[in-house]
Order: sequence, then C-alpha cells, then structure tokens
Amino acid sequence: MLSNSVARDTDQRVGIFVDVQNMFYSARTLHQSKVDYSKLLGALVSGRKLVRAIAYVVQKPDVDQKAFLEALRRAGYEIKIRELTVRDDGSARGDWDVGITIDSLSMSPKLDTVILVTGDGDFAPLVDALQSNGCRVEIVSFEQSTSNDLIRSCQEFVPITESVLFKEEKFVREQQERQFTQTGEEEPDFNVYSDR
Repeated sequence: MLSNSVARDTDQRVGIFVDVQNMFYSARTLHQSKVDYSKLLGALVSGRKLVRAIAYVVQKPDVDQKAFLEALRRAGYEIKIRELTVRDDGSARGDWDVGITIDSLSMSPKLDTVILVTGDGDFAPLVDALQSNGCRVEIVSFEQSTSNDLIRSCQEFVPITESVLFKEEKFVREQQERQFTQTGEEEPDFNVYSDR
C-alpha cells in the first residue's frame, strides 16, 4: 500500500482532504500513472473511523470527467467541483487551497487526525493551525514533488508508492516522446506499452 506508517489507533476519527489536481499532475509527471483513489482511501483509513473523505476537483470545460467523478463517488469520496477560470490574458486559475483550508478547519473539532493529500507547500500554515486545534496531521503525497516545509510541518509524512497507482498508456507515450525529442535518439515505437 503506502509506505510503513505508525500503528493506527482504531478509535481515531479521520478526515481526508484530497487535492486531486495536485495528485493528477504529480502522478502523471513522476510515474506516467494515475492514482487509484479507491486503494488510496483504504490505505489511508487503515481501520480507523472515517468521518469524511472529500476530493477537490478542478473541472476543465472541454474535458468530460463524468466517469472519473462517478468512480470517486463509488470509492467513497464526497466531491467538490470548481470550474477552471480562464482570464482575458489567457492565464488560467483553478485551485482549491482556500476551500480545503476552510473545510478542514471547520471539521477539525470533530476529528482526531486530518489527512491532507497534497504536496503543495501553501498548506504548511494550515497544518500549524490544525495542530493548534488539537489535530494530528498526516501529509500524503509523492516524495519527489512535496514541499519540504509541508513535510517538516506535519506529524507524519506518508509517501505515495506505486501500489496505489496504475499506468496510463497515454502518459507513458508522452514521456517517451519527450525523451526522444530531448535526446534526438532513434525514434521509439510509441505504440508499445512500457512498465518502465
């Protein structure tokens, strides 16, 4: 599952807050994979009492995410959706930093442990605030893309491993194409699926 974690108290009330956008790009870039959110939830709860698990999704207008959203619901997540905002200058904005902060702080009196599934260092002050409210805070993310400030701020950092990922052939091909472009080597066969 995930890396070795401390022994879990089965009486712990747990709230899980997932920054889906952060996880998507990290899994894609680092592992050419997607996160299996059902496996992830089971590994995070690990016998404890789940109070709520919320997945925060940024919806792009031109991308159909119905199947993904339904899979999240079936896995046991509540879903909060925000539309990606494209500004007049062409830049885009779409994150859930404030929403995750408000939700986790407002729920903290009913939780023993808050699990933030993100590597975004902007959440380090939130970790401090949650700890001041008496919550234990776990950060779950990819080690290579997680802010050092965020890792230092929490009681436990749990690196995501390949056991909760599944390869996405399209991402593997994109990675192979990028490597080919950068090295100028003989063109690889992009139709062959690779586990590397």
